[in-house]
Amino acid sequence: MTARQNENNESFNNGQPEKLHIQLSHFKQKSNWDCGISCILMVLPKKKRQELLNNFSQICKNEGFNKSTWTIDLCYLLKKFDVPHIFYTITLGVHEGYKGNSFYHSILNKDENRVNTRFKDAEDCGIFVRKKPVSIIDIIAHLVNGPVIVLTNAKVLSCDICKFNKISSEFRKCIPWPATYQGHYIVVCGYDVHMRKIFYRNPSFADHVCTMPMEMFDLARKSYGTDEDIIFIYT
Repeated sequence: MTARQNENNESFNNGQPEKLHIQLSHFKQKSNWDCGISCILMVLPKKKRQELLNNFSQICKNEGFNKSTWTIDLCYLLKKFDVPHIFYTITLGVHEGYKGNSFYHSILNKDENRVNTRFKDAEDCGIFVRKKPVSIIDIIAHLVNGPVIVLTNAKVLSCDICKFNKISSEFRKCIPWPATYQGHYIVVCGYDVHMRKIFYRNPSFADHVCTMPMEMFDLARKSYGTDEDIIFIYT
């Protein structure tokens, strides 16, 4: 273990359990665009989860999702179902640089006005948005309060368990996108400080908890295109 890792572990252990796993009901996404909503379903209480499932199409229509969701959209859903949360990001609204990005090119025209308006109206709607990057230590510290929804680059995601079970190729089949960036939401549900692992649920899969090194997790969530978007859920 390096001196830096030892220093980080001491920070992690400051009043924190060395290992934590939040039990969640898993939901696999139905389409290539609803990973974020699947993550919402994982963190909702049972009664509210059923309400969203029973009215899925109508709610998506009312929210104006147009078969794509941004992190601010997920916050409006959480607010609709009275789930306390805070949204951290390094960009308020749509990043101007994304207009030339192949991943965002097809969705900006139909989403840009909605997304920017939702950011503008967030405070009046009781949605807490903070323009601030968060560290891995911040994430670990929060998990004792509830899970975390994270926007990642799916091209950087990995799973140690899948690899050990020799199904890493199957993992890639679930997300076979050719672009260098592919936005994908996951739910972080635990960690192991000693092993320096993050536990997460990937809506691309059926019921399964993945693990990955903290350093790789940081790369996935900080890739250009994510805006380091992250939602801290308070259960």
